[in-house]
Amino acid sequence: MNLVVNIEKRLRDFTLCANFTLTDTTLALLGASGSGKSMTLKCIAGLETPDRGQIILNGRTLYDSSAGVNLPPQERSVGYLFQNYALFPNMTVRENIIFALDGSQEEKERTLAENVARFSLDGLESAYPARLSGGQQQRVAFARILARGADVLLLDEPLSALDTHLKWQIETALREILMGQNIAAILVTHDRDEAFRIAQEIATVDRGQLTPPMDRHELFRSPGTCAGARLTGCKNISAARRLDAAHIEATDWGITLAVTDDVTDAHHIAIRAHYFVPVQENGENVFTAQIAEIIESTFSMIVMLRFADGAHRVRWEVDKPAWDALHVSENASLRICLPPEALMLLRD
Repeated sequence: MNLVVNIEKRLRDFTLCANFTLTDTTLALLGASGSGKSMTLKCIAGLETPDRGQIILNGRTLYDSSAGVNLPPQERSVGYLFQNYALFPNMTVRENIIFALDGSQEEKERTLAENVARFSLDGLESAYPARLSGGQQQRVAFARILARGADVLLLDEPLSALDTHLKWQIETALREILMGQNIAAILVTHDRDEAFRIAQEIATVDRGQLTPPMDRHELFRSPGTCAGARLTGCKNISAARRLDAAHIEATDWGITLAVTDDVTDAHHIAIRAHYFVPVQENGENVFTAQIAEIIESTFSMIVMLRFADGAHRVRWEVDKPAWDALHVSENASLRICLPPEALMLLRD
């Protein structure tokens, strides 16, 4: 499977610019609400029309503004999974799957049998959606999409409306389907952890600008931009000033840091909240910090620190047992290390 997307579409507050290629993998579009994620899927599916560009699936042109090509949704071989799965409530599982299938009755029955087996729906053919669990409804929705010959799946925040327990159940089923069936998919989400668990590659979306897809591990290790750092959950970002090839000043925190990466294009520096290390001795990137506030979370403590010359506080997250072992309290001071390998240099 090969999907090439290179489109632009003017929206109310910004212009959507999506330029990426998807092969046999799952790609997550990670961004805030209203950033253009769902619009990208709708353009691929043919539910919305870009202003210009191309969309090519397996060598077949779905949309080309210069050539005047714009195939309708039913001719695109694209499966769009809506948030509520959009099953017909008055139809059985069997009827939902074979609805709108072409071919003879024998061909429809063969396709039905293949997808019932593929998605472990044996014995549920006569059940109505209301009698199915959330995971079963999801599997029926996948079976219906793939029975129609979809080459790529578009998943528009399929988990966002679920409670925590059901969300985990449905996510587990979704991961099993995508990995076990070797289906190429694009997942839209605003949840960084969900994107990391489900997708192999992630592209961040900020006001319509899609970054090139990156391996999920590399994106979280080095997001490259402030928008990418924030979308992947980084809480500590400071403006920065290059001092020399190996040192940078974090101006918001009032400290100078040794770094391991090239600082030439860095205008900001960041560190994730769980990468701070309390130490006893002075050393490289070790600073005295005052504990400005302590906030208890479910399984960890959120500790707001301030360095002596810093205008902004930083956020440190530490497991409760590790915090208890430190025996420190609010307004106390402690030595804290920002490991050079944990620092992320950002271009903007």
